[in-house]
Amino acid sequence: MTVSEPEAPGSGGGRLVLVVDDEPQVLRFLRASLGAHGYRLVEATTGEQALVEAATRAPDLVLLDLGLPDLDGVEVARRLRGWSAVPIVVLSARGQENDKILALDAGADDYLTKPFGTGELLARMRVALRHADRVAAGLGDSAVETGDLRVDLAARRVLVRGEEVRLTRTEFNLLAALAKHAGKVVTHRLLLQEVWGPGSTGQSHYLRVYMGQLRHKIEEDAARPRYLLTETGVGYRLAVD
Repeated sequence: MTVSEPEAPGSGGGRLVLVVDDEPQVLRFLRASLGAHGYRLVEATTGEQALVEAATRAPDLVLLDLGLPDLDGVEVARRLRGWSAVPIVVLSARGQENDKILALDAGADDYLTKPFGTGELLARMRVALRHADRVAAGLGDSAVETGDLRVDLAARRVLVRGEEVRLTRTEFNLLAALAKHAGKVVTHRLLLQEVWGPGSTGQSHYLRVYMGQLRHKIEEDAARPRYLLTETGVGYRLAVD
């Protein structure tokens, strides 16, 4: 295990990131890139080591590779979720939709396929950290705002550019499920389970129909959505600024 201090002040604000990867070149890249933006790093090269470091170091965020030499990264995410709410962003060369779904259903907050750019990684990390901060501050059940969209979860009201949008009960429940995880990918299975119940996890056509209705009511251009984004084959994401 190694700990690297930030090389220069930046947007990381001294946040501690646990990097779980057994590729030396990836570790060097992340050490330099994240350190330059103010993050502190703890590194683990196996799944078992990652679980120990997560328990003892209490990181603010975990960057997790799936192809580890001992445990599969999906299993690491599942075990972490058994006792921790730490944000988990998967970084993996596995780009198949099923791999993404398995990782997200196991509790990962987001998924980036290698190779990826530093800018995109930092943006995904910021979103995951902001979501965790809101939950920790007890704001998870209040209102979510992004751009001109405001979703008031407590009052069950939706405003676009200050004007109230009338939604059906199911439309609101679907939007609320995404708003509670704003910025995160939510899989088809989890959305179906939360909105329609556990017996509906195979009815993905429900999602397509209601997502289309939501976009027509909320988006300025339903064909080119700004807020309700599709993660092809995986699920949907409520984009945040």
